[in-house]
Amino acid sequence: MKRIFLLLMLLPFISCKKLLEVPPPKEKVTAEQVFSTDIQANSAMIGVYVSMIGINEGTSNFANGLVSWVSALSSDELVSPYLGFIITHAAINMNKLTGESIAELDNIWTSLYATINGTNAVIDGIAQSSSSRLTAGMRKQLTAEAKCIRAFCYFYLVNLYGDVPLVLVSDPLKVAGMSRTPVEEVYKQIIQDLKDARSDLPTDYSVSNEKRIRVNAFAASALLARVYLYLEDYENAAAEATKVIDNTNLFGLEDDLNDVFLTDSKEAIWQLNQNVNDGLAGNATLEGYNLLPYGYSGASAYLSEQLLAAFEPDDNRKVKWTDSIFFYPIGSPVGQYYYYPYKYKVGPENRVIGGAATEYYMLLRLAEQYLIRAEAKAHGAPGGPQGAIADLNVIRKRAMLPVLPDTLSGNALLDAVAKEWQMEMFTEWGHRWLNLKRTGKAREVLSAIPIKQPWEGDYQLLYPIPQESILNGSGIKQNVGY
Repeated sequence: MKRIFLLLMLLPFISCKKLLEVPPPKEKVTAEQVFSTDIQANSAMIGVYVSMIGINEGTSNFANGLVSWVSALSSDELVSPYLGFIITHAAINMNKLTGESIAELDNIWTSLYATINGTNAVIDGIAQSSSSRLTAGMRKQLTAEAKCIRAFCYFYLVNLYGDVPLVLVSDPLKVAGMSRTPVEEVYKQIIQDLKDARSDLPTDYSVSNEKRIRVNAFAASALLARVYLYLEDYENAAAEATKVIDNTNLFGLEDDLNDVFLTDSKEAIWQLNQNVNDGLAGNATLEGYNLLPYGYSGASAYLSEQLLAAFEPDDNRKVKWTDSIFFYPIGSPVGQYYYYPYKYKVGPENRVIGGAATEYYMLLRLAEQYLIRAEAKAHGAPGGPQGAIADLNVIRKRAMLPVLPDTLSGNALLDAVAKEWQMEMFTEWGHRWLNLKRTGKAREVLSAIPIKQPWEGDYQLLYPIPQESILNGSGIKQNVGY
């Protein structure tokens, strides 16, 4: 009988294990046992989602705030108040990484692969199960969900680390010793997974009782739109974004910016629901818990001068999505007001352990689709400059800003697109960090920031591979420069 190695319930606890050498449970569980019924198979898939958001008191991983926090420090969005005291935070914030182990970076890598391992276990388990009680419809749905999440993980791996091992099976014996796969090949797999998911996933949220906490066909389209944009396939990027935007029965921009991240947000395409019984964060998202200040101890990071200066006067996003606190940095007798992200409103001071969640953690939202389509049109997709301006103005009107003139074109239009990306998506999922890199602006923008001078080198634009993954006998080699 074929066997698979189920890591689903172990995923939250293996972030410090050797990547690609994650040990299977002591007892092997057959596919027939775990994937014998619709209920059991669905539970396995839910385990993947649970592992992403984290289930044990403040476990930070890629999908519950770590990518947002680390990449915002790497770019020009956040500044750590502890640069002189927490060396690892300083190395990230100043772009002075050396390749030595940093827990936050290592956890991003290992938790991404742990989630991929979980999705592969679902895909393999369903394929290997011959149970008649596992229906064709459930097989199709769960396989599609797993592929969509796997694509999401690989998108971040290639954009944060470059070439990475392309692991598509759950059997560790077949994974051991894998070398890195070129980015182009990984992207091909991402696109194929998303196309499969888009075709086989439901077009509503009935699977999750109308909560937007599991991927559907529109989540696949939304991520596919982003992938096409990054690959400069502008026509397809605009087409996929339009599929989402045009579904006005399901999606719409929230008029009030304070409603965007709520559990019932119509802007949400995909969210993750936290464990409200978590002994640390309670009903707060872990990102809210980590980024919002707590009493006199302040916050873990503050918005940079560069980001604050980029807001136009009267931008409602600064009003609704930032706040400030008077704070004395460690070792300084002088206090001042520091601004922090306030997109999530529930944090360490008002979280309730066991309380009802009012916010879920946002992974994909509608505003990004307008930005994707605007950029694609600015680069020549159907609709052209006029269509791009119209999409940007949808975002700007919500922020209570004047509309852009319809005479914008060329570089001026692309600058306007980049500006709206910066102001709308700040501190969310690394968008600023990744956008600076893919548009070739990273060195120009980041090397001018005092704390990042002198500029160490463009090799800093990819994170180092965790040392443990290199030293464990695998075929993985370190990124150039480290």
